Amino acid sequence: MATSASSRLNKAVKQQYMSLPQGEKVQAMYIWIDGSGEGLRCKTRTLDSEPKTIEDLPEWNFDGSSTYQSEGSNSDMYLIPAAMFRDPFRKDPNKLVLCEVLKYNRKPAETNLRYTCKKIMNMVENNHSWFGMEQEYTILGTDGHPFGWPSNGFPGPQGPYYCGVGADKAYGRDIVEAHYRACLYAGVQIYGSNAEVMPAQWEFQIGPCEGIDMGDHLWVARFILHRVCEDFGVVVSFDPKPIPGNWNGAGCHTNFSTKEMREDGGLKVIEESIEKLAKRHRYHIRAYDPKGGLDNARRLTGRHETSSIDEFSAGVANRGASIRIPRSVGQDKKGYFEDRRPSANCDPYAVTEALVRTCLLKEEGEEPANYSK
Repeated sequence: MATSASSRLNKAVKQQYMSLPQGEKVQAMYIWIDGSGEGLRCKTRTLDSEPKTIEDLPEWNFDGSSTYQSEGSNSDMYLIPAAMFRDPFRKDPNKLVLCEVLKYNRKPAETNLRYTCKKIMNMVENNHSWFGMEQEYTILGTDGHPFGWPSNGFPGPQGPYYCGVGADKAYGRDIVEAHYRACLYAGVQIYGSNAEVMPAQWEFQIGPCEGIDMGDHLWVARFILHRVCEDFGVVVSFDPKPIPGNWNGAGCHTNFSTKEMREDGGLKVIEESIEKLAKRHRYHIRAYDPKGGLDNARRLTGRHETSSIDEFSAGVANRGASIRIPRSVGQDKKGYFEDRRPSANCDPYAVTEALVRTCLLKEEGEEPANYSK
């Protein structure tokens, strides 16, 4: 099993330094999404005192030519603090700071999808949109081979691994437990976790979160998972189909409801929303992975608990449909629905914005409406 050289450094030596007092100073780790739309970057600065609100955090900058976000001749990009969390690696009073990225002209970078998402969420704030996203991922060695798999072959077929217990069924639980506790410490709205259908594949759920918080909390949970895996010397992959063949892919099923859906008789509103989604399938497929649907095409085949990427479908308790209405929601006649199309490497800002545009702003057609005019 290939693990990183850094993970083999003596952690007890590091701890001698991490236990040193830091006085009144605070370390703030600024985090942002790079030009790939999938990768995360970070760097740390010292603050003179502990920030209490996001307004207490200064703007910063970085070299965008080294993050696929600008040319070297005009490379300064701005980091605008957007959400603050406790730092589970350095611990209190230190902070994790999720940032938006602005270009030299103060306009949002191409992969800063939070900027538009926040505007859209503000337009519908009276609807109290709640989201819950189920983030699947795969643990890999540094050589790209799934964690715990035989070096020259495959494990036994799928079946015993989903929610499995035992060393021959659960691969990498230490990482899962560390990530869960780190998220709780940080203040991330983590809801649960479980082993998934493919060995070395796991899932955690974030939510319920309202509006823009969904994207903020999921991105920070991903960052924490990357860092936890770094400490263990392994790699996390959000690829929607990491292993070709008869193995499950990885998605990010998105649960959505509004105040009206959650009230008595809300099932009618859910059904009306599904009708709107049915007419806009291609728009949503483009929004649901960072390559405009190309990544998801490897996963949404109609097999392995997925719908076909070319067809829209919906049903009660149907895990082979585009949209699933949970059986309890069908019985209670109110609640939420689950969009099973988003890929594991989706941008949650794009996914939640698309759902609001179609279901609440009643947009139609292949392109999002422009409300800035």
